[in-house]
Amino acid sequence: MSDAPPQRGGGRTAPRVVVHVDTERGWRGGERQVLLLAQALARRGVRSLVAARPDEPLALRAAACGIEVIPCAPAFEGDPAAAMGLRRALRRVHADLVHAHTGHAVMLGALATWRTGMPLVVTRRVSRALRGGPVTTWKYGRAAMTIAISRAVADTLHRAGVPAQRVTVVPSGIDLTVLPAPADASTVRACGVPPGAALVVMVAALTAEKDHATALASLPAVRERVPSVHLLIVGGGPLRTELERVARTLHVAEHVTFTGHRDDAGSLLAAARVVALTSRSEGLGSTLLEAMALGVPVVATAVGGIPEVIGDSAHVGGIAEHGAPEHGAAVADVAGALVPSGDPPALADALARVLTDDALRDRLSRAGQQRAQRFSIERTADETLAVYERVLASASR
Repeated sequence: MSDAPPQRGGGRTAPRVVVHVDTERGWRGGERQVLLLAQALARRGVRSLVAARPDEPLALRAAACGIEVIPCAPAFEGDPAAAMGLRRALRRVHADLVHAHTGHAVMLGALATWRTGMPLVVTRRVSRALRGGPVTTWKYGRAAMTIAISRAVADTLHRAGVPAQRVTVVPSGIDLTVLPAPADASTVRACGVPPGAALVVMVAALTAEKDHATALASLPAVRERVPSVHLLIVGGGPLRTELERVARTLHVAEHVTFTGHRDDAGSLLAAARVVALTSRSEGLGSTLLEAMALGVPVVATAVGGIPEVIGDSAHVGGIAEHGAPEHGAAVADVAGALVPSGDPPALADALARVLTDDALRDRLSRAGQQRAQRFSIERTADETLAVYERVLASASR
């Protein structure tokens, strides 16, 4: 479909044109990662195009950033018409490689590149187990390399039978050069947060895997120790009505605000005293990365790749009285408190301790800012480009 890609030093083969495929609806962390990666690769001389649904946020934002968009709107996962349309587009732009960023995109990319000789690279962003069966085996078997965004995700791929030599870990990244300023007082008040509140912010889609119900269930115990606590839940999703009902049942509705989707979510994170994430499963947790870069302490569940973000030595159950993780782990390597999933009392204790201990928050803030430097989008792009080069070099042999 294209002439041989150019060579770089050391015999590495550099791609000239990469097509990123993500046909999800809405705007979540994965779509943000696709856009950040495409922009970072473009700065490295790689022409990156995005195959996405027209009029969905990823396509609109990519176009606004000057990234070419390939319209791609499959009616179902294995839609042959969408796959053939993508194949024609790959030929038109002389793509060297396809990078699929979601489970459905893997199938689309696998079909579009089947019997073309064009390599397929896949990114897996979730830590839940792969669905079994011949379809999953086939589509992941088509990938020359699968990028896991954490070791936890890589482990799920290995357990599903994806060969270890075809899995590599490249963590997600954030743009450390453009961090949002904290939302001003009027914006925070407009979100229903009373003046002087001890603000806890959660940015996560309102879905079962994010387990907002545990955060709500922790609030009565947090309020016993921090009466001014207010929980700001940022994000849309199908469970909003149910979660609002839970808040009323627990008599905490006046201490919780559901904002829906907000384009200024980063500024609300920056205005928080603590950022929380209560996921039942999580590939990495890019919201935590942004909070850490902003210097906001985090309290999160010890699932998936979250311990790799906060610090592998962080102790499940929170932070010891002296401010270091229990069992003597180094303060500098731990950027927050980890708690078990689905455990409101443990979450309440960790939130109350971080909210009320200024010295602890300061230590976690400094540690988070230091640790966030490991997760820049520039590093993600460099490591992803190295994957492309290895895959293309192998394909050219």
